[in-house]
Amino acid sequence: LSGLLPSGVRWLVRLRVRGGGGSRERKRHVQEEYGAVAIQVHRLRTAQTRERGQHDPEGHGIAGFAAAGGRLPLLVGGTMLYVKALREGLSKLPPADPGIRAQIDEAAMRHGWPVLHAQLASLDPQTAGRLEPSDAQRIQRALEVVRLTGRPLGESYAQREGAELPFRLLAIGLAPSDRSVLHARIAQRFDAMLAAGLIDEVRALREKYALDAALPSMRCVGYRQVWAFLDGALAQDKLRERGIYATRQLAKRQLTWMRAMLDLEVFDCCDPAAA
Repeated sequence: LSGLLPSGVRWLVRLRVRGGGGSRERKRHVQEEYGAVAIQVHRLRTAQTRERGQHDPEGHGIAGFAAAGGRLPLLVGGTMLYVKALREGLSKLPPADPGIRAQIDEAAMRHGWPVLHAQLASLDPQTAGRLEPSDAQRIQRALEVVRLTGRPLGESYAQREGAELPFRLLAIGLAPSDRSVLHARIAQRFDAMLAAGLIDEVRALREKYALDAALPSMRCVGYRQVWAFLDGALAQDKLRERGIYATRQLAKRQLTWMRAMLDLEVFDCCDPAAA
């Protein structure tokens, strides 16, 4: 798009949260390949955490800055959550409470997460119905929000805040008509990540920061599997296998998000005419 649009796209805004994860080479690639300036919104150190309710759609300001320079801003999403936040605003969720989280973690250690999932079901059946009994991170957050607000998580999500977009937004999505092509590309991408030094990247992060496997930054696809490998819990061939499977599941969830976006312009990325 940066080479095709007459207005001259110069800004690729990468909507992501993690910092310290080897993004310098990727930004250089964007600049060299597309002649675009790569910007990261919400740069957050790998050892830190940030709740969904704390994300602020700073893409508004960056896009306005790009437009003021006479160029059309192109915001290339990282997660669907950021796209949703940019378009619809953010839910008014309370910040994390370390004391409550410690209580929930202690209860989980004594009784197990399935028991806490059952507790959540009695307090917030709708949220509990969407979660697996082993989904520790989301069960913890849902219980925390219920304790802090006295109401189910869904009610808190329904209360949104966000400024009106200062520009007209055209949402474009790429969806494959042939899932086998998508799966092959996912395998190629994960192999390329391994070849580019993914294992060394995670090893260096473990040496540089006080990390643990429960941190959101270490639970993302790729990092989680490498962490298990470095801990000796996973053989390298299984690392690749599980990383590819997890990426396929992530792509499936992203496609589900896309289908819910009514005004999204979708193109078949398997169609040569769309290239």
